[in-house]
Amino acid sequence: MTAAVGPTRLRRPVSAHRTLIPLLEADTELGEGLADADLQGATRAVAVHAVMLEAGAWEPLLEQWPVPPTLGLLVLEGVVTRDIVFAGRTTTELLGAGDVLRPWEDDVQFDPLPFAVVWHVHEPTRVALLDARVCLATARWPALAGALSRRHVRRARSLAFQLAIAQLPRVDDRLLVLLWALAERWGRVSPQGVRLPLALPHRTLATLVGARRPSVTTALSGLARDGLVERTEDGWLLHGDPDEVFPRRLQGPVRAAPAEALGI
Repeated sequence: MTAAVGPTRLRRPVSAHRTLIPLLEADTELGEGLADADLQGATRAVAVHAVMLEAGAWEPLLEQWPVPPTLGLLVLEGVVTRDIVFAGRTTTELLGAGDVLRPWEDDVQFDPLPFAVVWHVHEPTRVALLDARVCLATARWPALAGALSRRHVRRARSLAFQLAIAQLPRVDDRLLVLLWALAERWGRVSPQGVRLPLALPHRTLATLVGARRPSVTTALSGLARDGLVERTEDGWLLHGDPDEVFPRRLQGPVRAAPAEALGI
């Protein structure tokens, strides 16, 4: 039995625009373990269907794919969140380019507990369907199987790091570490600082760090006053050098703080 889903709604289909693309051109990192001759052969041989997911609420179990995505869905571009709603609280996982999803097989190990899984597409997102042809290709080119396996390990490690962030006592520190961690993946260096083009609402930031939305709003205001973060039209601008900021904030003496910033 799979995770609980909400009441049945009219299915919002994937975009009718579907293309067949070379997988190793769409995601070049997957072919880095292949020798030149093998890389050329695999690039020609491994083609996958790519589809666009429209922005908004997403119910993967109700989608109708052009081919069965046997191994899963590979995110090529865009941003998706996966929320687990349990005991009145929500925990969020942020997913983007390079992540491999199997959204029709959610959390079977938690089956006895009353929880729900909710997906949301934050911007038009393109995914590749890793179908039976990709399975055959991994047998012919084992390095491709290793590359896909590393994606699963990377996602698990990202979740473990997110759990570690949530253990920090101060919400402002949690947010600052989270934003810099996201900048490692999505950020761009500019003369003004590191730009993070992720316009996530405060509610999503709160569920990413295990806090309440009002606490996140207060903490972000404090970080802005300290000159560490700045809100932009498309996300955030991060200031300062994390090698200097984090040792002082995370290992220094405990500072008095408003109850809101502590998540109380």
